[in-house]
Amino acid sequence: MKTFSATPADIEKKWIVIDAEGVVLGRLASIVANRLRGKHKATFTPHMDMGDNVIVVNADKVQMTGNKRADKVYYWHTGYPGGVKNRTAQQILEGKHPERVVEAAVKRMLPKNILSRKLMTNLRVYAGAEHPHEAQAPEAVDVKSMNAKNTRSA
Repeated sequence: MKTFSATPADIEKKWIVIDAEGVVLGRLASIVANRLRGKHKATFTPHMDMGDNVIVVNADKVQMTGNKRADKVYYWHTGYPGGVKNRTAQQILEGKHPERVVEAAVKRMLPKNILSRKLMTNLRVYAGAEHPHEAQAPEAVDVKSMNAKNTRSA
């Protein structure tokens, strides 16, 4: 028996759309990262971009368990001395770019290498319910019905 290793000709990419309204952030990010990586496919090959193109809508309505909305802090550095800045998850979700919370969660669940940066280009996150990818005919994946713990009422 030989181990199967996918080639670019073997890869079939689909478009999927996921509604994040009421879904717990970590569980959503885990499912999206699995889809981006292609681990849900039987032909998964670790060094290839096997995953699907994922569209996440309603990112501003994502839920968090416990007090994470108020307590979880996102840090970044401006590049200047003393330039460490921070914002809480609530400030980001109520701000100008609420989709960045979902993007950061997914990015941190991918491996830290060149392939993950390529995989992140296959992710599109939108704060509202509309997206401009209707021409790709994405199929809907219902994350809420996969597990009762995936949802949380506000």
